[in-house]
Amino acid sequence: MSIAEIKRDVTPEELLAMPDANNFELVDGELVERNMSVLSSWVESRAGRLLGHYCDDKSLGAVMGSSLGYQCFPDHPRKVRKPDVSFISAARITPDLFSEGYCRIAPDLAVEVISPSDFAHEIVAKVEEYLSVAVRLVWVVDPEARVVDVYRLNGPISRLREHDVLDGEAVLPGFLCPVKNLFPEKRSFSEKEN
Repeated sequence: MSIAEIKRDVTPEELLAMPDANNFELVDGELVERNMSVLSSWVESRAGRLLGHYCDDKSLGAVMGSSLGYQCFPDHPRKVRKPDVSFISAARITPDLFSEGYCRIAPDLAVEVISPSDFAHEIVAKVEEYLSVAVRLVWVVDPEARVVDVYRLNGPISRLREHDVLDGEAVLPGFLCPVKNLFPEKRSFSEKEN
């Protein structure tokens, strides 16, 4: 029996204490399991590395992985979301940010990588939640379709394809990444190098 079957009404503190909490988000007290495919995990890791190296080189701020939970939804205190990758600008980082527990401020950038088990309405809900707490930029990466949807706080929505370039805009000044670089090469991994 999984944790999700055992517990139906969970507090953020209880989620934090669970041994396999990394696999769950919390939505109004209900555990929501986060399942990843090999492809979506690969893309998540790749996006985190690209952003992390860039932000470290430019001292822009902190890039966080999917184990960090955000409890930054004032109208929903029993909600904890875990974007696959997130970024908080250096100007917003204070010593208490690194205290134990969940992050209480919204990230500047949230990246969600779609997995085969994700439903479109769940992704739309997450994007709306992020924008409602003033996340400035949200990237939804679809590894199967090899596209990135870009959502901006109070701005237009864009769909980028492999031949396009992902731009960090004002959130990550100067960050430019060809969309195709987020995905594995189209050739099979089983092909041997010559």
